[in-house]
Amino acid sequence: MKWNSRIRCALVCLFFTALFSLFSFRLVYLQMIKHDEYAGLAAEKHVYKQPIFAERGSILDANNEVLAHNTPVETVVADATHLNNREAILPLLRDALDLPADELSEKLQGDRRYIVLKREVPAATATALREKLRVQNLRGIYFERDTTRIYPNGSMLCHVIGFTDFEHRGIQGVESSMEEYLHGQDGYRFIEHNRAGQEIVLYRGQERAPRDGYQVHLTIDLNLQNIVENEIDAAVREYSPQKATIILMRPQTGEILAMANRPNFDLNLRSEAKPEQMKNRAIIDMMEPGSTFKIVTAAAALNEHKVRPDTTIFCENGIWNFGGRPLHDHKAYSDLSVQDILVKSSNIGAAKLAISVGEQKFYEYIRRFGFGDRTGIELPGEIPGVIRPPQSWSKISITRIPMGHEVAVTPLQMTLAMATIANGGKLMTPRIVKSITTEDGKTITTFSPTVLRQVISPETAAQIGNALRGVVSDRGTAAAAAVPGFTISGKTGTAQKVDPRGGYEQGKYVVSFSGYLPSDHPEFVGLVVLDDAKTSRPELNYGGLVAGPIFARIAEKAARYLDLQPHEELAKPSAAGRVALTNASHR
Repeated sequence: MKWNSRIRCALVCLFFTALFSLFSFRLVYLQMIKHDEYAGLAAEKHVYKQPIFAERGSILDANNEVLAHNTPVETVVADATHLNNREAILPLLRDALDLPADELSEKLQGDRRYIVLKREVPAATATALREKLRVQNLRGIYFERDTTRIYPNGSMLCHVIGFTDFEHRGIQGVESSMEEYLHGQDGYRFIEHNRAGQEIVLYRGQERAPRDGYQVHLTIDLNLQNIVENEIDAAVREYSPQKATIILMRPQTGEILAMANRPNFDLNLRSEAKPEQMKNRAIIDMMEPGSTFKIVTAAAALNEHKVRPDTTIFCENGIWNFGGRPLHDHKAYSDLSVQDILVKSSNIGAAKLAISVGEQKFYEYIRRFGFGDRTGIELPGEIPGVIRPPQSWSKISITRIPMGHEVAVTPLQMTLAMATIANGGKLMTPRIVKSITTEDGKTITTFSPTVLRQVISPETAAQIGNALRGVVSDRGTAAAAAVPGFTISGKTGTAQKVDPRGGYEQGKYVVSFSGYLPSDHPEFVGLVVLDDAKTSRPELNYGGLVAGPIFARIAEKAARYLDLQPHEELAKPSAAGRVALTNASHR
């Protein structure tokens, strides 16, 4: 019996030892091995990671005028696990947020912990809703601070600035290309709620402050942009073109001072914009430039020393058969100097200059001027245009390309080509972003002028510039582009519109004028392009008579704004003189 008692006692002790060992093992297992898992499950019930959104950086012009900024709003969210009275909450949300009851009811179904009910709620509306929820002791609805993008100038610079989506990501324009600077870095905080859904501030967890986006300063001068916008609107009213583009550029640095397109749209009403209104035609539209392209032809011949400015070329008295096809001038010319080929805009003279250079060398100069390549401007969607190599030219291409046919270029490329003449032969990378700074003015980065290459010698550039002064005179095709008190160098262009189905559209033209002033020390280069302008008479639909006067008005106002001092009094062309230009205008 004694041994049996001892055995029973030992067995009981062994049982309790095993039991307590099992409990101890379970406790160690739960506290140490499974700690992170169960702590995470507990955190999911009471703790969540709240994002702290960074504020998007502003966009400003060269003079720190605001082009895009933010205004405070709130995002209303719900935690379905904290809702204590869905029936009472739904009517309040429906009235305050102007959302359908069935949509709200569907969103609040289930047990999701983060439900976005509505974004961009005005601060006053959010405050009123918050107070109503508090008074009725309704829980589960939360408010997050946010911002919405505002464009104070509406449609002005719409194609340059671009816009953002609902996630504050840049779409189009500078908003897209400078996204990495503008977006900033979001922060976060871990917050804990009690059973009533209220934050326990004492237990607020890890937090990382947001880093707001940087400010982007453009090269655009809003005052010059306003001049351009007013003039392009006036041109649209007068001529009802299908499309229009105007660009102003500083030739020495490649800085874009103004850029406008029509049609356009209001950045604050972008959901109403049509696709055709949202295209930045300065960089995505291709056109045959017409006679403005003759500056490339003349520059190639002069730079290769095939001719001098005073070398005379026989222009065949207005018609020249080459390759079995006739080439016409707008007027019968016999002998013209190289300079007068530009002044009179002789197609035959330009063709003979290109032939003297040769197909391969002429093609090389076209490419050296930047045609066929993207310019590298800080805007998305730019196209390179179309420049075919000599092996794909026809027998007559060497006579048509010199006058701006059989090539497709963008308005910005054509502006850069004229800027190359204006700045002494250097092809610049165009810039539309000047610098990146913090909100307190600390510079993050600057965008310096970049010379891609020396296309032609300064001497050749000066020779072309001198010839282009004659274009803007009573002898040339752009007397209507003159500005009293200033010398202007420029070139007209009138190209028949290419039909997408092949050939050309009868009676439809792309008219243009590209020029700079003052001729001896250019402060800006301008390009005016109107696609299918409607004139009262067909004989008035030429670059010198349509685009030239628009350039003159812009140049005169820009010179006054930039405080340029006139150094030479030049008389305005008379009305009779302007009418006489009809016979001298060209395509």
